[in-house]
Amino acid sequence: MPVIRTNLPPIQTSRTVYDAAIIQFPKILDDRGNLTFVEARRHIPFDIQRVYWIYDVPGGESRGSHAYRELQEVIIALSGSLEVFLDDGMAQKTIMLNRAYYGLYVPNMIWRQMKNFSTNAVALVLASLPYAVDDYIREYPEFQRMNRIR
Repeated sequence: MPVIRTNLPPIQTSRTVYDAAIIQFPKILDDRGNLTFVEARRHIPFDIQRVYWIYDVPGGESRGSHAYRELQEVIIALSGSLEVFLDDGMAQKTIMLNRAYYGLYVPNMIWRQMKNFSTNAVALVLASLPYAVDDYIREYPEFQRMNRIR
């Protein structure tokens, strides 16, 4: 399990899977039910420009399988569990998300794939940029070529 950090360092220009980190969000315990919240630039190391969620993923399916040139994201398993496979072109690691008060920070230029979704899992993604088709790197060989010239 990677180191849990609540205040992430400034963004670096060179990315590895070791730059990805679990962020522990505040958790307010209450007999009526717990509450967790996130704030941009306080818990999330960027201004949030887009929020989306992934749900009803059929058994055996995966999501992602791409990298972003610029976009950074935080992935949260709001319900259920999922695994996030990360690859920087040289090293790989897989992170299990299964608590709504943890998020996985994924910097740009890291290949990611979400898989092994549990029944009724919901993944919330906080993104640093609006959707832009040109920001995606969808072919792994292209991703490898781009990482060789960094």
